[in-house]
Amino acid sequence: MAKEEYGAKDLAVLEGLDAVRKRPGMYIGTTDSQGLMHCLWEIIDNSVDEALAGFCDDIVVTLHTDGSIEVADNGRGIPVDKEPKTGLSGVEVVLTKLHAGAKFGNSSYNAVGGLHGVGSSVVNALSSRLDVEVDRDGLTHHMAFHQGHPGVYTDADPAHPSPDSPFKRTRKNRPTELEITGKVPARRTGTRIRYWADPEIFNSTAEFSYEQLIDRVRQTSFLVPGLKITVIDENVPETGDAAVDEMREVDGADMAAHVREDDVRPSDGSADSAATVAQTAAGDAGDAAVPSGVAVAKADAATHTHARVEEFLHTGGVKDFVDFLSHGEAVSDIWRIQGEDTYEEETQAVGENGELHARKVTRTCGVDIALRWVNGYDTVMRSFVNIIETPGGGMHVDGLMNSITRQVRKTVEANARRLKVNLKDSHMRIERDDIMAGLVAVVTVRIAEPQFQGQTKDVLGTAQVKPIVTRMADRQFGEMISGSKRGYKEQSARVLEKIVGEMHARVQSRKAKEVTRRKNALESASMPPKLSDCQPGNDDVAELFIVEGDSALGTAKAARNSGFQALLPIRGKILNVQKASITQMLSNKECAAIIQVVGAGSGQSFDIEQSRYHKVIMMTDADVDGAHIRILLLTLFYRYMRPLIEHGYVYAAVPPLHRIALAGSHKGEFIYTYSDDELAGKLADLDRRHISYNPDIQRYKGLGEMDADQLADTTMDPRTRMLRRIRMEDAAEASEIFSLLMGDDVPPRKAFIVENADDFDRSKIDT
Repeated sequence: MAKEEYGAKDLAVLEGLDAVRKRPGMYIGTTDSQGLMHCLWEIIDNSVDEALAGFCDDIVVTLHTDGSIEVADNGRGIPVDKEPKTGLSGVEVVLTKLHAGAKFGNSSYNAVGGLHGVGSSVVNALSSRLDVEVDRDGLTHHMAFHQGHPGVYTDADPAHPSPDSPFKRTRKNRPTELEITGKVPARRTGTRIRYWADPEIFNSTAEFSYEQLIDRVRQTSFLVPGLKITVIDENVPETGDAAVDEMREVDGADMAAHVREDDVRPSDGSADSAATVAQTAAGDAGDAAVPSGVAVAKADAATHTHARVEEFLHTGGVKDFVDFLSHGEAVSDIWRIQGEDTYEEETQAVGENGELHARKVTRTCGVDIALRWVNGYDTVMRSFVNIIETPGGGMHVDGLMNSITRQVRKTVEANARRLKVNLKDSHMRIERDDIMAGLVAVVTVRIAEPQFQGQTKDVLGTAQVKPIVTRMADRQFGEMISGSKRGYKEQSARVLEKIVGEMHARVQSRKAKEVTRRKNALESASMPPKLSDCQPGNDDVAELFIVEGDSALGTAKAARNSGFQALLPIRGKILNVQKASITQMLSNKECAAIIQVVGAGSGQSFDIEQSRYHKVIMMTDADVDGAHIRILLLTLFYRYMRPLIEHGYVYAAVPPLHRIALAGSHKGEFIYTYSDDELAGKLADLDRRHISYNPDIQRYKGLGEMDADQLADTTMDPRTRMLRRIRMEDAAEASEIFSLLMGDDVPPRKAFIVENADDFDRSKIDT
C-alpha cells in the first residue's frame, strides 16, 4: 500500500464567512426549522439589545410574501463611519466579520441577549440575500449582500427586491461604500434588516413557525417593559374580511380589538396619504421623506387589509408575565422582589490594540422577580438572564428557592399553633415541593457577560448571582410572608395555609403508602406469577422489559441477562386509562400488574425513589399494533406514574425490521436495518461495494420470529442495542395531546385526524 503524504498543501483555509457556510451547524445548531428560527432570533435580539440599553422602544417584524423577513427598530442604528483597523464601515464589519461588535467591549452595552448567539454576520452568511438600511445623521444608508459577500443588486423593480436579481460582488479586500438612498430628520435613527434564508443551506424540511415567533415576541415584551413589538404577516390569504387580525395584549391587558380598513385608510385611498397615516401612528407626522422600515411597514399593514397584525406592549414587566401565566383562582396577589447589587468578577478585557488581558471588574446585577400562588398543584417557573431563557434554572433560581424555603419554614415555625403544625413530629417539616405546588413565578436578572453551564446554555452558572438574589429575597420576601409588610397579612396567611395543607397531604399520603405497600419490595411471593424477575442486589441497574405476547417472552427469557433484566409479559392491548376510571384501572389485571411490579405506587402517592427498576423498557413489535400498545402503556405511565417519564426511566426498545445475511468472504455476518428506506440504502451500498448477500431478506413480523441471539444482539444487550428514551418537555401540552387522542370525546379527535391527514408522516407514529 502506497504511503500517503500529508503536508501543509493539504490544509484548507476558509476565509471570512465561508467557514460558516461550510459548517452551519457549528453556529446555528441545525439546518432544519430550529436553525431557521435561530437566525430570526439573532436579528430580533440585536434590536432588543438596543431596547435594553434604553435606545429603542419600537420593533416591527414583517413576514413578506416572498419568504423574506424584515426586522426594523428605532434604535441608534448600526455605526456607518469607518472602523479604523479594517477601514470598513461599521455596517460591513458587523455583517461580515465574525466576533465583531460593540458587545465584546465594555462601553456600549451592559446587559444584552445577543451574546447568547452567533450574531448578524452568521445570518448574513446563511442568507441568499440580505439588505440593510440604517438611519443616522439625517441620511438613510443602504448596503446589500449575497451569501455574506457585499455588492450591488440590480433589481428590475426596486420596490420588490429579489435574491435572483443580477448581483455584482465587491472586489476582494476592497471596502464597499454605503449607498445613500434618502434623507430623514436628523433625530431619526434606526436599523432595518431584510433577509432571504438560503435554500442551499437549509434543508427541505425547514419550516418557519409563526406560533414560535409570537410566543417569543410576547415573552420579550413582558421582559422589556415599554417596548412595543409588532408582527406583520403578509402571507395570510384573503378571506373577504376587511378586518385586520386581533391586536392583543396592549398596555398589559389581554384586550382584543378589530381594526377596520376605514380606521386606517384615508378617505381618498392614496398611497401618499396612507404613508402619512402610518407616519402619524409612528410619531413621525410631517416628515419630508418616508424611508422603508418602520413607517413603511405600518403603511403596508394599512394597505394590505388582510395582513395579520399583532402588537405586544406591556408596561408591567414580569408582573404582567406572571398574570399571563397564572391559571386558576389566585391565593395571593402578585408579589415583587426587585433591586440591584454589585459583585466583582475577573474577565478578559479588550485593550486599545485589540489584545486580551485579565482584569477584575465590578458588575451590577439587577434582580426583578414576580411570584404568586394559585389553587392547584402545578408549578410554573420561568427564568431569564437578560432576555435569555434558562429552562434549567441556575444560580438565580437556586438563590430564590433557598430563600423562600428558609423564610417559609421560619414563619411556619413561628405560627405553628395557629397553623396546627406539630413541631415535635419530624415528618411535619415543610419541603420545597410543598412550597412549589401552585407557585407561578418569573425570575429575571440582568448582568453583563453571563456564564452558562454546558453547551446548551440553559442553566445560569455565574455563581455571584446566587447570594445577591438570596439576600434580596430574604429581606423582601421575608417581610411579605411574615405579614410584617403592610397589606400582606391576609395574603401571607392564605399562602401559609396552602403550603401547610400541601405538607399535611404529603405526610398523610406517605403514611397511607407505608401501610398498604408490601413489606419487602423484592419479595417475589407478592409479585405476579408471570413476572420473570431479575436477581436482587442490582437495584441501580435493574431493567424491566414489558414484553408483548407470550411467544416473544420465551425468546426474551433466553436472550436476557437475568442478573439485572426482568420480564413482564402483557397480553395485547391494555386498557385505555384515559377513558377509564381509577377503579376500572386498578381492577384491570395488566395495569395492576405493571403498577405492582414497578413497586412505587400510583397517582399522588407515587414515589420515584421506591421504583424497583431504573429502566422500564416497552418491547413491542415494530408494527402499527406495537405502536398502539406503546401509546396505551405511555398513557398509563403519564396518568398514574408520571415521575417515571419525568426522571427519564421510560424507554422504547427499537427492534430491527430486516436481517441481511452476507455471503462470500463475509459469510456468517449479518446486517440489521430498521426501516424500508434504510434497507434500500444498505442494499445499494453493498451492491456498490461488490459485497454479496443472500437475496432472500428476512423480514421480522414480530419479536417472536427472532432467535435468542438475534434478540439479544439487536434489542436487549446494552452493548449493542438501541433504546429510545421517552421525554416529556412540556407536561401541559402532553396532557392536551393525550386528552385529544386518547380521551372519550370523539368529535375533536375526528376533526384532528381530518385536518392532519394530508400531513401524515408514518415515522411520527413511532413514539
